[in-house]
Amino acid sequence: MFDFDSPWKEAIEFYLEDFLLLLFPEIHAAVDWSRGYEFLDKELQQIVRDSELGRRYVDKLVKVWLKNGEEKWILIHIEVQGDEEAEFGQRMFVYYIRLFDNYNRPVVSLAVLADENPNWRPANYQTALCGCEVRFDFPTAKLLDFTERWSDLEQSQNRIAVVVMAHLKAKETTRDPNSRLRWKTQLVRFLFERGWTRQDILELFRLIDWLMVLPDDLERTLAADLATIEQEKKMPYITGFERRAIEKGVSQGLSQGLSLAQLEGLRDTIQAVLEVRFGGIEPQTLDELKSLTDLAALQAARAVVQTVDSVESLRTIWRQARQS
Repeated sequence: MFDFDSPWKEAIEFYLEDFLLLLFPEIHAAVDWSRGYEFLDKELQQIVRDSELGRRYVDKLVKVWLKNGEEKWILIHIEVQGDEEAEFGQRMFVYYIRLFDNYNRPVVSLAVLADENPNWRPANYQTALCGCEVRFDFPTAKLLDFTERWSDLEQSQNRIAVVVMAHLKAKETTRDPNSRLRWKTQLVRFLFERGWTRQDILELFRLIDWLMVLPDDLERTLAADLATIEQEKKMPYITGFERRAIEKGVSQGLSQGLSLAQLEGLRDTIQAVLEVRFGGIEPQTLDELKSLTDLAALQAARAVVQTVDSVESLRTIWRQARQS
């Protein structure tokens, strides 16, 4: 069974504002985005590491400031749940209690229900004993509801809308690879029609590619379709990167089941974050990054690129991962 975990984690990391705007607009409106935000995933894992309340699908913890004029911040706990789980409400409550106890800060717990059952809609947890009663409510967003709002997604400039569309069509076409190819091609064409930046197109294509995996023969068909789209739009972004990857002899990632576009997407993502955080990359470091074909090294670098203290530290991490 395909795991949608990693694509959603990265989608939230890169497009948190869009994520909240589309799925939790009231929360988005309350946040003071001018003050930035900080992901606290390591802290979250430490807090819940001993939990036996079921598999975590995606969980993210982010610190934000509110538009209330006060010098205080809240923690937003984001949970993306891909399957029905009987004790889901209880687990959300336990995480809330542990986060509040650890930080002594207000916590907002948000749940994205990414399953395929339209009737499964957990939104609270409650317990009572001998007059002592607790009820915990948490906001939810059901991705399946967007099937009835498909035209809204198609017209939206929100980048998470594309991820939602890819998720829904990936679920819908699990047993129909030819239909998945058609939808994947349509969504990629959609990227070029939004007028988004080159980096957004690359990042969103990588997420679509990650969510909507195709058999090898249909991947080749997709590559040809992408070349046609790029020629029409005069934007040689995706297949151009794939051709350069082929010229570099990228084979290790392919043997591990990763497409050329995904490998190139990982490198471009790492480069983009480094350029934003450190104002540029030395040519030698950039050459080393672009020559990386080791999946473990790229994944290790991607996992820490937003928090590492220097470019040299990141180089050390990917070198160690490549040698292990």
